[in-house]
Order: sequence, then structure tokens, then C-alpha cells
Amino acid sequence: MDWNALISGLPASHVLQTCQWAQVKAHYGWQPFYLIWQEETAGGVSRRVFTSEQLDGASHSERVCAAALALYRRTPIRGLAAANLGVMYVPKGPLLDWSDRRLRWQVLEDLRALARQQGAIFIKIDPDVPLGAGVPGEPGASDDPLGKQVVSEIQARGWRFSGEQIQFRNTVLVDLTPSEEQLLANMKQKTRYNVRLAGRKGVEVRPGGLDDLELLYRMYAQTSVRDGFVIRDASYYQKVWSLFIQAGMAEPLIAEVKREPVGAVVIFRHAGQAWYLHGMSLEAHRKRMPNYLLQWEAMRRARQAGCREYDLWGAPDTFDESDSMWGVYRFKDGFGGRVVRTMGAWDLPLRPLVYRFYTQALPRILNLLRRRGQERTRQSLEAGGWD
Repeated sequence: MDWNALISGLPASHVLQTCQWAQVKAHYGWQPFYLIWQEETAGGVSRRVFTSEQLDGASHSERVCAAALALYRRTPIRGLAAANLGVMYVPKGPLLDWSDRRLRWQVLEDLRALARQQGAIFIKIDPDVPLGAGVPGEPGASDDPLGKQVVSEIQARGWRFSGEQIQFRNTVLVDLTPSEEQLLANMKQKTRYNVRLAGRKGVEVRPGGLDDLELLYRMYAQTSVRDGFVIRDASYYQKVWSLFIQAGMAEPLIAEVKREPVGAVVIFRHAGQAWYLHGMSLEAHRKRMPNYLLQWEAMRRARQAGCREYDLWGAPDTFDESDSMWGVYRFKDGFGGRVVRTMGAWDLPLRPLVYRFYTQALPRILNLLRRRGQERTRQSLEAGGWD
């Protein structure tokens, strides 16, 4: 079964639902389950579940109406792991027409049953179901009645808004279907000026490849230490980047001044969509505005590759200066996109008492891991002489 082709035809198909993402997560201890729902000729919908080993030889009808990549892993909390308890997560899924009430409830019930069968404490989903578009309170902002209906219904059935939001709830999407001239015209004046300034100041952008993975991580590590966010170790990103690059689903773009690297982005592509998942920048030549030209070239190349939309990946939860994403959002907002607000991540507790303990203990564990991760990144830079 060609999983990526299958999900490409479903609404809001996402790169985090692809078999490449499943391979990455399997390498780090997650067990992938591939679920499809098919319309039956006599009416009704049937569910099928495949493991990675079963997927290659499986077949399906043309009546697939929903799909989900579900990831299961033993809990990192020692006592719970010993009890064979785990968690299940459907990243940016499940994929279906959420306006079909009967279908969405069968999909959610089937996912609950699978999670319970595997001994999960809870199951987490974060599908791209929009709650609205635009910044609340600003002209043109609107709410989506379907999103509000879905949230109301799942709350009534025991789902809880998750305190651990794995992905960004909100983002900025740029429509790539207009001409390049119109895309530039849609940008804010300062952004458009900076895109052109970078070119005049000698910034050049080249496509990267597998030979650039060490350089990309080195720049990413420097960016994380400077800006105070946590990243994983080099082997993780080399795994992700190499797998998606080899599949033709990711492309690094590297900005240079006189052949000196000054910044980069890694753009992922799937089903007519492009995502800006990773970005790096160095202190050198920042006044030449390389980050603006990188985003413009990423949009241009995504458009040339057949993508219809460019996801700038992340916007604030609260649209004011108190939000830690505010500065990054102001940069992204200049590229002429629209804010999309989604329902975010929701948990369905299957073992409520254990879930309560887990959600209380996990933040402390994650904070410890983040502090250790920051220190490891800093040490790797110092050991490599990269700072």
C-alpha cells in the first residue's frame, strides 16, 4: 500500500502523517499503526489497522474516507513503563472530512478502542480543524462554526484540552497560487523591501543536500543556544532530514554571503503543501536580511514544485506582546499570509487516575530533559569549536 499516496487525497493531509515520519518515530521507540476507514457498498464504514510490516503487502479500495497514523510508546515514567502502560498520539490527525458527524465519531471511537487495546493511559490527537481565521479582534477575523461544534462535542464525550501541546495550535498560511509578482505585492512593504535588500547586499540562496547536514545542524545548534529554545541531538535531525531529502519531500536552502553560510531553512513538502519546520541563522551579516530572502526563495521553490500553500509553522496562542511567539509572528506576518487558528491537541484519558498522575509528573520530567538538552547542545558546540 502506498500510504503517502492514499492520505494525499484526504482533507488536511499532513507531512507528520506520512510513512517517513512513522519511520523516524519508530527509530526512537514509537510503534506506528496505520488505520484506514472505507465506505462499504451496503452502507456504513469499516476500519482496518496495519503495522509497518503489514503495510507493504496490503491493498485497499478506492473508497477510503479517513486515515490515521497512530504512534504508541511506553511511558517515559519508570513505574508506569514497568506496568506496560503507554501513550498514543495521532500527530496532525486523524485525516477526514470533519463535517461528516457520523464518520468523525466512528473514527474517534475506533482510535479509542485501539489505544485501550494497547494499554494506553490516554490518546492524543491534534488535527487541523480550524476554529477561525485572522487575529481575534482585528478586521477580517472570523470564527469557524464547525470547529466550535467539534470542540463542544468532544468535550461532552470526555476529551480534554491538552496541557502538552506538541505542535503549534495556530499558524500563518501563504496562498502560493498567485503569480510571483502578486506574491511579492501581497507582502507588507517592509518585508518586500527586505527581500530585495538582501539580494542587493550580496545574499545568495542555494539548494542544500545530504552533504550539508552537518552544517545545517551546526547552525541550528548555534541558533538554539542564542535564542534559548531546545533542540534534539545531531543524530535526530540527520535522521529526519536525510530520510525526507532522499524521499524528495524536503529541501534545505542555505543563504550565503561570498560563499560564507549565514542562515538556512529546511522545507518539507507533501500533497501540495509546504512547511517551514526548521530555520537557522547566524549573527554574521544579519543586517543584510538573509532570513527574508530565504523565506521568499522557499516560497518560490515550493510553488515551482507544485505546492499550493506554504505553512510558516507557528503563531502565538495569544496575539499580543506577552506571548513568547510574538516576535517570530511579526516576522512571519509580513509575508502576506493569513492566520489560521485550530483546535489544538486534545487528550482522551482511558485510565483517569493514572492520567492525572502522568500529567502532573510529565512537565517536571520534560523540564529536566530540556535543561539537559540545552546543556548538551552548548557542550557540543564548544567541543566542536563551532562557537
